[in-house]
Amino acid sequence: MTDFLFDVITTELEDAVGKENCSTKTIDKITHSVDYFWLSRMWADRGLRMPEADFVVAPKDAKETSAVLKIANYYKIPVTTWGAGGGTQGGALPVCGGIVLDTKRMNKIYDVNEESMYIECGTGTIYKHVEWAANERGYATMHYPSSLTCSTVGGFLAHRGIGVSSTKYGKIDDMVLQMEVVLPNGDIIETSPAPKHAAGPDLNQIFIGSEGTLGVMTKAQMRIYEQPEARKFRGFLFHNMTDAFRAGRELLQKFKPSVMRLYDEAETATLIKKIVGVERKGAFMNLAIEGVAEMVELEEKILLSTFKKYGAEDLGSEYGEKWWKEKITFFYPGHMMDVPQCFGTMDTIAPYDKIEKIYWAMKEAIETNFPQASFIAHFSHWYEWGCMIYDRFIVDGKDVPQDPHEAFRLHQEIWNCGVRAALKNGGVVNDHHGIGIKLGRLMKEQYGPAMQVFEGIKKQLDPNGIMNPFKLGL
Repeated sequence: MTDFLFDVITTELEDAVGKENCSTKTIDKITHSVDYFWLSRMWADRGLRMPEADFVVAPKDAKETSAVLKIANYYKIPVTTWGAGGGTQGGALPVCGGIVLDTKRMNKIYDVNEESMYIECGTGTIYKHVEWAANERGYATMHYPSSLTCSTVGGFLAHRGIGVSSTKYGKIDDMVLQMEVVLPNGDIIETSPAPKHAAGPDLNQIFIGSEGTLGVMTKAQMRIYEQPEARKFRGFLFHNMTDAFRAGRELLQKFKPSVMRLYDEAETATLIKKIVGVERKGAFMNLAIEGVAEMVELEEKILLSTFKKYGAEDLGSEYGEKWWKEKITFFYPGHMMDVPQCFGTMDTIAPYDKIEKIYWAMKEAIETNFPQASFIAHFSHWYEWGCMIYDRFIVDGKDVPQDPHEAFRLHQEIWNCGVRAALKNGGVVNDHHGIGIKLGRLMKEQYGPAMQVFEGIKKQLDPNGIMNPFKLGL
């Protein structure tokens, strides 16, 4: 790009969003070049510069976003949408330069609709602010991921995120009613006024999980719920995970707890021991039951009788209450893995007849091929038909190569090994952290010829290929 053309585009973007909301400063470009993706942080830690955008723009609404996308399409400039930079898959990294479209000015709460039970907000809103807006009226969003305080509505929608109460309330895609979306050509559309209908495919589900490759979500209506009249916790210790899966499967046929988390022996002996205080050998499971008090009492009786059949030791409510209080502490500095360690979360999901097999296959694959790595896991989101594994590999800093290219290679090799073990045994590439640039290469291995469906939608909506290139395997 010549200096002259650069100035032409700069002034057009300034006209679209305001001069104060368009930056070409080095500090702003560096700030938007590293997110929570391990490779980007390692690269910076080694003193190297990640790919940077040429422009950082912050539109305030769909109209300004439309103007930016029209400029980008005309000059065929890549556009990468940025929420709050909390993603772990590199989905917000501008690997091809161009424009970073920072959404955080789109943070207005438009409406708290108590009749239809939703909050309408800009997708640049930090989700905790949506929760506060609900709380002020006596409601709650029931979406409580670990990054609740530092990620945006759009960020969660973009990678189909999930919170700790998902077993009862669902994932983020279950919580959205309608959205406003700006297509790559600048057209502004609204999805259907109701999410459940027979008027063709649900447009919400085309854009949720698309990671900015098909357009920019600018506004959303998010469901809210009445605060539960009662919430009870219960901790259990299982002798083995097989019994825990059987107990969980049977329970889910009867009712849905809000929280249901099973930790393998390795994670029980480390994080759970450190944060919650469980110092016993076995697999720890924490549950929360909530809702109308009378229903909670009945469900607690069903829970205790069901788990007793599978030899679960009832640890009472103390551990569960402490877990709820500390549920985000697990991810704070001092508790969460960090550079110079090499680490990753390979979350996958499968039906009950495959899930334990996947766990052991991934554990064996990682620990056999990479003896310097440890493998821990918990099972945190449950359905009538199956559950997901939130599994992590951790390599101590002293075992991570100092050469950034060798560290890069080690990271990729571990991911290839673990995810392919999941795919081979009936899992998927990812459950709720998204794909980004980290896992795009593995999308075709999961979908095979079905990948052409995604590619066809992409080609039709974004013929110039400007939207978040090389993410999601597109």
